[in-house]
Amino acid sequence: MKKNASELGLKFFLKIFEIAPSAQKLFPFLRDSSVPIEQNPKLKPHAMSVFIMTCESAVQLRKAGKVTVRESSLKKLGATHFKYGVVDEHFEVTKFALLETIKEAVPEMWSPEMKEAWGQAYDQLVAAIKTEMKPTS
Repeated sequence: MKKNASELGLKFFLKIFEIAPSAQKLFPFLRDSSVPIEQNPKLKPHAMSVFIMTCESAVQLRKAGKVTVRESSLKKLGATHFKYGVVDEHFEVTKFALLETIKEAVPEMWSPEMKEAWGQAYDQLVAAIKTEMKPTS
């Protein structure tokens, strides 16, 4: 899936915004944009980086039994999510959209076990981000 990360990442974010249109307000680069959301020049790179990080988390969980993210990355992710007011409900919508995107990307491989594995990887990544969701000093 990583080789299609750009396309899948965009599908993933469009699915988030389909489920929760108000989530667009969390992204400064979408707030005042005059182009259709799927054509926003900053959305695709952002969506791809989020999708790749989530894929890497799944690989880490499978190989090492846990998800690890560099502390500097975690601090930045936590601070950004805190700054823009991300709450638990946003993470839940994102998880649902992620699982649906993966299911659509690899329907022949999709199984309850795969859903559980991706869910665990996402949950561990989110738990790590949440530990750093505090104001920057």
